[in-house]
Amino acid sequence: MLKSWWMQRAMPVALTCAGAVGLGATALVWQPKPVEAQANTDMYVKTVQPILANNCYKCHGGGDSHRGGLMLDTKANILKGGKDGVVVVPGHPEQSLLIKLIRHEGPADDPMPMPPRSKLSDDDIAAVTAWIKAGAVMPD
Repeated sequence: MLKSWWMQRAMPVALTCAGAVGLGATALVWQPKPVEAQANTDMYVKTVQPILANNCYKCHGGGDSHRGGLMLDTKANILKGGKDGVVVVPGHPEQSLLIKLIRHEGPADDPMPMPPRSKLSDDDIAAVTAWIKAGAVMPD
């Protein structure tokens, strides 16, 4: 188990650092490996997108009706936000308006909680929160 972890996580980072130092690099920037990016994309496709489709697309999906100017059907639309600004801050669920709204803890001037009929399940809220915390990675 330890060998597997070392081979997948620590060794590539160590080799990257050693290679960068050997090239005279002055700063190292950690970037997720393709496997991690794929896992995070899978998290969106398999878990988060169905939650949004089942609970949000009716008012915030593709088509003519985009309540509050917010569309949640593509990466560009999610990151763009709506008339109230950005709704997802990748890596920071505590700063993401989407999390406040699905928890029914939205701004006082918000006319209704989202989704309006009933609050999402705790599991669904936790999944969306985890996805945002992991960087809100999704396919283009």
